[in-house]
Amino acid sequence: MNSATPGVPQVPLLDDDTIAFGEEDNANKQFVHPYIVFFHLVFRSAAVVVYILCGWFSDSFIASFVLVILLLSADFWTVKNISGRLLVGLRWWNYVDDDGKSHWVFESRQSRINRNESRLFWMGLILCPLIWAGFFIICLFGLKFKWMLLVLIALTLTGANLYGYIKCKFGAKENLQSATTDFVKKQLFQNASAFMFPQPAPPTTGNTGVV
Repeated sequence: MNSATPGVPQVPLLDDDTIAFGEEDNANKQFVHPYIVFFHLVFRSAAVVVYILCGWFSDSFIASFVLVILLLSADFWTVKNISGRLLVGLRWWNYVDDDGKSHWVFESRQSRINRNESRLFWMGLILCPLIWAGFFIICLFGLKFKWMLLVLIALTLTGANLYGYIKCKFGAKENLQSATTDFVKKQLFQNASAFMFPQPAPPTTGNTGVV
């Protein structure tokens, strides 16, 4: 039960606009976790670049295969355990109970999310599986079956993170496929609009005192 002090007007709390305690210094920052954003994008981008350019620097398929797998594994671990939790407040994980049954858990934490970080998180999460899907089609029509195995591993790892975080975002909805399609289209459109038509940063105002 809420208690009120006599003679003191009650001010409603604004869920969307109120800055959480301890986050006042981060309110006007473009990126709150710049290093996390960097590592969220660098491993998956490096895996794509190495896959495209590996034939120019080495003729060894094994060396290229191992290097791309290491980058994909580092990306999977970073996105699943660090960047998703810090950048968008989402986490998915698995545990096995005493009966040996596997359980999947999808969590969403209600917190103040930086828009720039959220935009880059979803952009990297969505675009990379699409890029690897394009590589799969190229390998399929080019009959490059040994490279197709590498592409399938990349699709599995990047697709697992995408599926897990979409489940965290929407929860247990009946029409998850339709919601996922609409969400991916919305994110791609918003990211394209943001990069083509960037908005200027709002001017900062100093504290004003009342005499």
